[in-house]
Amino acid sequence: MEEKNHIYPIFDRMMTRQDKEELLGQHSVMIWFTGLSGSGKSTIAIALERELHKRGLLCRILDGDNIRSGINNNLGFSETDRVENIRRIAEVSKLFLDSGIITIAAFISPNNDIREMAANIIGKEDFLEIFVSTPLEECEKRDVKGLYAKARKGEIQNFTGISAPFEVPEHPALSLDTSKLSLEESVNRLLELILPKVKKNV
Repeated sequence: MEEKNHIYPIFDRMMTRQDKEELLGQHSVMIWFTGLSGSGKSTIAIALERELHKRGLLCRILDGDNIRSGINNNLGFSETDRVENIRRIAEVSKLFLDSGIITIAAFISPNNDIREMAANIIGKEDFLEIFVSTPLEECEKRDVKGLYAKARKGEIQNFTGISAPFEVPEHPALSLDTSKLSLEESVNRLLELILPKVKKNV
């Protein structure tokens, strides 16, 4: 590997995360949604962002499809590319956190190692893992994007839940099963968890 002889970081001279949080009047935190395709990750993330926005809190959503249409549009779905996908997302998330922004990520991120990598990059003290635990049967019944049908026909390889495994998080900060909880109930549970962490002087 070529030595990084020409890289001179200036992190020590930049304004700090604390400076940005003081400006915004909030603490930044990483809210990382994991779960099967169709489990409700993006739907909950969007609703959560709206509720936090109503409370005067600045957020940014990073969603799997959005990221793959932009910064990660050169990646496929091999194991190597999935790891690189999450690594880049974690690095981008860290930039948002360092800017004082509450960051909401919605990615399948199918195994514990890949989520552990993300938590280590971001910082475990800032990383809230939310498991959207909706069962496979319900996700497949919804098949919002028509992906499960294609995966069952063999048209999509390495599809999580069908031809590739999903590892249940070992110690999530919160689990939400959208086959049992309404969107409002899911968001309320999240707000109970998140608001004490992000609001200053709480």
